[in-house]
Amino acid sequence: MADNTIHVDIVSAEGEIFAGEARMVFLPASEGEIGVAPRHAPLLTLLKAGEVRVQTPDGAEQFFYVGGGALEIQPKRVTVLADTAARAKDLDEAAALAARARAEDALAGKSDKLTQAEALAELARAAAQLKLIERLRKLKG
Repeated sequence: MADNTIHVDIVSAEGEIFAGEARMVFLPASEGEIGVAPRHAPLLTLLKAGEVRVQTPDGAEQFFYVGGGALEIQPKRVTVLADTAARAKDLDEAAALAARARAEDALAGKSDKLTQAEALAELARAAAQLKLIERLRKLKG
């Protein structure tokens, strides 16, 4: 491992999504987006639903979606333990739109607090997926 890279592991219950070296990683921490470079100070924090962007040593960028989880940063390693994770190119726009519609319907129904909380979480996950899909569409176009 070179001094100008950091090892990144992105895993979820379904399995490993990414393992490799990076020059920089951007993640949706619970208090806002953070950037992680090699030799970053150790940190443990929660992740919210959103985009993880990995800049590889060759200058390319890879995009991933995480539905929340935990992040551990060590000077030479970043570990993302995601509730759910997927490569951005594998996201299903129709499913995300359907999830958003279900969540909005549940919120409009003024149901009990637990259902409201679940609907808000579902809405946040769907919005994060749709935002990432739109970002990829703009990068390609």
